[in-house]
Amino acid sequence: MHTPPLAYHDPDFIDSDEGRPLRIVSEYLAPLRTFSAAGVTATVVFFGSARLRAAGPLAHYVEEATELARLITEWSRAQCGAQLLVCSGGGPGIMEAANHGASLGGGRSVGLNIGLPEEQRPNSWITPGLCFEFHYFFMRKLWFAHLAHALIAFPGGFGTLDELFEILTLAQTRKLDRSIPVLLYGSAFWKEVVNFEALVRHGTIAAEDLGLFQFVDDPQAALALLRARIEFAPASQAKPAFARSRCGPR
Repeated sequence: MHTPPLAYHDPDFIDSDEGRPLRIVSEYLAPLRTFSAAGVTATVVFFGSARLRAAGPLAHYVEEATELARLITEWSRAQCGAQLLVCSGGGPGIMEAANHGASLGGGRSVGLNIGLPEEQRPNSWITPGLCFEFHYFFMRKLWFAHLAHALIAFPGGFGTLDELFEILTLAQTRKLDRSIPVLLYGSAFWKEVVNFEALVRHGTIAAEDLGLFQFVDDPQAALALLRARIEFAPASQAKPAFARSRCGPR
């Protein structure tokens, strides 16, 4: 008689509705294993549009994202032997610029890519071994938040807004176990696209919530803000801990 495969070796089961919890957990545990082995414990996350290119009306943002990622990487290498890695969503546009800048700075970088109907392929500047492919947006966002020690949001669309407000919500509700500086790069864009003051005026956020982020328009200014806010972890911290929130079980 033919011996059936073990359930966790059976592609039909793994890809089934019943196997969905295993697929979800896998998108948590597999990156955790890789990050632990690679000693990745802290990131600066770059969000921004995949549609921005080096030629176009917003091309300067691509150049500035590249430069800022380079500056952050060089600063990290000088301070702590590159404990702080640039992390992007892994695709083109601002994401590719961030990974490119980290490479120019002589450091590693992370790409958290996701499969989309209009294919998003990982860019070529991500460090080999630190490129991840996700199916579930919420698991990808967990990994953005879990290792982030700063977030820089360049101009972007729905995805950028979704990721930005995820982090701002976690910070506002004090679900993060550390303070994460959030920089909105391109003040003219962000002040036109999101009227934060109107949210205060209508009473849907508190005035102090405006302190959860800062506007910035220059790579050097952005680096200065990060240098003032980020504290490097001890060099002995070799592995990321399991994700947890400030208010939840530890």
